[in-house]
Amino acid sequence: MSISRRNLLLGGAALAAVAALGGTLLLGGNEALASVENGAAAPAFSVQDANGQTRTLAEFRGRTVVLEWTNDGCPYVRKHYDAGNMQSLQREATADGVVWLQVISSAPGQQGHLDAAGARARVQTDSAAPSATLLDPSGVMGRAYGARTTPHMYIIDAQGVLRYQGAIDDRPSARPASLEGATNYVRAALADLAAGRAVQTAQTTPYGCSVKYA
Repeated sequence: MSISRRNLLLGGAALAAVAALGGTLLLGGNEALASVENGAAAPAFSVQDANGQTRTLAEFRGRTVVLEWTNDGCPYVRKHYDAGNMQSLQREATADGVVWLQVISSAPGQQGHLDAAGARARVQTDSAAPSATLLDPSGVMGRAYGARTTPHMYIIDAQGVLRYQGAIDDRPSARPASLEGATNYVRAALADLAAGRAVQTAQTTPYGCSVKYA
């Protein structure tokens, strides 16, 4: 495919947003997704949270950050929340000083889109425990990270370097029963970082529903 044809498919706004971040472009339908590498600086972001506060990656410098792409209507997400698995992991992580950021990149009119009030209500309904819920209806943050699925997990170390990306665990199923005996990649990566070790499993294939970009 020619470069000019790619530009037409990607669209001017999405192409400019990803190019400005210096990421590699991946084509998925009409979407432009960056490809970020482990060991590289995580893409900067400036996004409003569900409380109306602008949150940036820079403000969390010196702390480990988990990014969790979520969609409350996705059965793969519901598996983890209805079983209490995601909330348990959120509480474990934040108790250890980790910043846990939910990210909603569903566009208006798409499955999983929530406004600020809806996002706050969802957190309460799920008894979730993120540090904040980021609202990304334009998809700029999601595309910058190359977020493809819900859930799609990323871990950024205290120096702002990406150390893990991929699935939450090794059971790509929407069945709650699949949680039994699962290897949780996020928990393992956080333990490696806390112990000062290199993350043993640093990248896996994410599973779940596609992110509902505009």
